[in-house]
Amino acid sequence: MKKHTQEKRIVKNSKQFWEFIRCLRNDSQVKKGFIEQKHITKKEHKHFMKRYSDCFYVCLIGDEPVGYVGVIDKDIRVATHPKFQGKGVGRFMIENISLNFPDSFAKIKIDNNASLNLFKSCGFREKYYILERV
Repeated sequence: MKKHTQEKRIVKNSKQFWEFIRCLRNDSQVKKGFIEQKHITKKEHKHFMKRYSDCFYVCLIGDEPVGYVGVIDKDIRVATHPKFQGKGVGRFMIENISLNFPDSFAKIKIDNNASLNLFKSCGFREKYYILERV
């Protein structure tokens, strides 16, 4: 396995990354961190990307996509490939996207401590709790 010592960089999303984003979002380790945990089909994702592709960026190490970040209606959506979690990729993406969207926010599941800690480390603070009847 090669070491990932190359610099991280953010690139604008394009069709070449759509399937990477869909697969990462559907990854069982990644999906559990999202509020909505439904499996996303190729058809659903293509429809979503046709509408929102310009809202997303992909993080690359070398030529390898390792995560994505986007902002829709000021809401940050971020995911890092499991083998790159804990290596500064999420922080790098959030810090970069926050430069262009300084008034953005993130909706985080109450039990998603990794995302909560990540966003707090990037200068975000808890503001609301949303309670739902179960």
